[in-house]
Amino acid sequence: MSARAQVIGAPVARIEGPDKVSGRARYAADISLPGMLWGKILRSPHPHARIRGIDASAARKLPGVRAVVTGLDVPGHYIGKVLRDMPVLCWERVRYVGDRVAAVAAETPEAAEEALALIEVEYEALPAVFDPIEALRPEAPLLHENVAAYAGAPVAILATDLHNGQTRLAWSKGDVAQGFREADLALEHSFRVPSRHQGYLEPFASVLAIDDGGRVQAWCSSKAPFRVRIQLAQALGIPEEAIRVNVVSVGGDFGGKGDARDLPIAYFLAQQARRPVKIVMSFAEELTAGNPTHPTIITIRSGVMRDGRIVARQVRAVHASGAYGALKPNASLSTWHYVGGAYRIPHTSFEFLQVYTNTVPGGYFRAPGAHQYTFALESHTDLIARALGLDPAEFRLRNLLREGEEDAVGRRLRCIKAKEVLEAALAASGWGTPLPGPHRGRGIGLFGRQIGGGAGGAVLTAEANGSYSVLSPTVDVGTGTHTIVQQIVAAEMGVSVDRVSVHAGDTDSAPFDEGPRASRVTYTEGQAALRACAELKQRLAEPGVQLPVTVRVQHDAPQPGDVAYFCAQIAEVEVDPETGQVAVQRVVSAHDVGTIINPITHQGQINGGFVTGLGLAMTEELVSEEGRIINGHLGDYKLPTVRDVPPFETVLVPSSGGAGPYEAKAIGELANNAPAAAIANAVAAASGARLHELPITAERVYRALPGER
Repeated sequence: MSARAQVIGAPVARIEGPDKVSGRARYAADISLPGMLWGKILRSPHPHARIRGIDASAARKLPGVRAVVTGLDVPGHYIGKVLRDMPVLCWERVRYVGDRVAAVAAETPEAAEEALALIEVEYEALPAVFDPIEALRPEAPLLHENVAAYAGAPVAILATDLHNGQTRLAWSKGDVAQGFREADLALEHSFRVPSRHQGYLEPFASVLAIDDGGRVQAWCSSKAPFRVRIQLAQALGIPEEAIRVNVVSVGGDFGGKGDARDLPIAYFLAQQARRPVKIVMSFAEELTAGNPTHPTIITIRSGVMRDGRIVARQVRAVHASGAYGALKPNASLSTWHYVGGAYRIPHTSFEFLQVYTNTVPGGYFRAPGAHQYTFALESHTDLIARALGLDPAEFRLRNLLREGEEDAVGRRLRCIKAKEVLEAALAASGWGTPLPGPHRGRGIGLFGRQIGGGAGGAVLTAEANGSYSVLSPTVDVGTGTHTIVQQIVAAEMGVSVDRVSVHAGDTDSAPFDEGPRASRVTYTEGQAALRACAELKQRLAEPGVQLPVTVRVQHDAPQPGDVAYFCAQIAEVEVDPETGQVAVQRVVSAHDVGTIINPITHQGQINGGFVTGLGLAMTEELVSEEGRIINGHLGDYKLPTVRDVPPFETVLVPSSGGAGPYEAKAIGELANNAPAAAIANAVAAASGARLHELPITAERVYRALPGER
């Protein structure tokens, strides 16, 4: 058996596992530097207000306080991933409860907290708007006078024609008006999905020091060190070369840790105090002022024929962006990865809006916007099937894309396995067979997406002792990235995995990398590792070569736009008609898979994704009143635990066409998007209660039961 056959597909243990379980792994909050101070941030209590004045004199006099910075001290500094519309510290106006106004650095966290209480801010309260539909009305308070004037404004997609409009993504295909004219029946439904936290266990931490030469050393809980360096440099107005972002372990991400967060504030404090500063967010801050998902309202209208064919579709999604667009690339969500969907539709129109509201700024999530859209789309799909008198599975099968067809936005796809995946899930679930007892039902959720491309890299060294070492620019956020790289290098260089070590490189030592996102890492970093191995083999074949030999690869992977990956999930539930309580009895999750490089990490992604989706479906919701999050505590914000997870069965459908090494296919953001739709559809099948809002609480189900009010 070849080395490749022995390594690729083997259940190799996670390379970072021993450090994590033994406590040796170092996170940003573990960083301790000589003379380091503790930083704390004063946040706005108002959803919208003008700042009339800030008096920090009492705070500055408090024993132990070494620096106090307010927005009035550092006006004109904005931060953002692309659109820089978020003040580092507010100096004129605050736009949400939690907006940053001032900060303190002190010898102890307690002294910093006490100093915050001594800062007096005079506010003039302004009218506020929290609902994105209301924010679009001309009489609503205007949050930003000129969005296009902000640095980094994505001019091509700005929605400045709308009151409080931020960005608009739009696609169309065919003639949607003609499609609706030809349809036998048109159905329209609206759905609401609330805001949620990403659910990572490590609150965001920022550590920053400025050396005698003015160079910045930074550590933070971010998966994207190079992007953090860019954001920090732009916010401060200093060259990127003046900043080194050091790499530490990241305690979970799920899309929420791609920004520089509080590093600019730490810089101003460190500059004033001439000492390093550490800022660690509390979990209350995370839940009330982090970068959660976007509250979303989605309206879908479909035209169908009596024979079950979908002939027209119109979609309008309105996302409450919150007070700023800074925390998402391009001030939009990466909707393009999944908007095309799994269904054959000749005439379509899609519009996805980001709208400013006086709420916590929305950020990225695992497949940004996809769980909201999939809940709406797949619930709508079941409602159409019911109106046509068709079985929901049969209706889907009649409309699923086949090989070489165009998706709903006109992209011609290859290697399509949506039908095979759904059929596998139906077979495993026993779809159509009797259920064991009354008040039980099954429901389907289907999701498909494309993956991202972009920059990655690797530094590969053939060591003198015959081993290989990899310096990876990619932060392993717990998905097993470095283990996959280890296996690829071992397979290509013909050695066992224990002869390959992988370490994360910082922004000084590693090639540029965009960070984990868009289910792209095995594809982008895997291709970079393959290329590095090929180049190293050439170097080693040169006459007289002396070890060690190092090759450095910067790889820019194109986005594979003609391949989509699919997941079909079927939930089985029991509904108590007396209380509306839902018990999820079983879930089947079927996936289109190519070569599985490591079955442990692969299944881990599926299991973790499903549990994320289960929480979104059943329990998770950031509840707000007048813009203030009122359940900012993990005792009130219910993340699922192992006791909540029902029997879960995975079905793998092997197929070709994967863009990753050895035809590997993406798995990272597939299992988390369809559970809410599958469970909601099962609840409707079991009880007749059709929910148009998440989460699926007993109260909502009870109110939706036929005959109840």
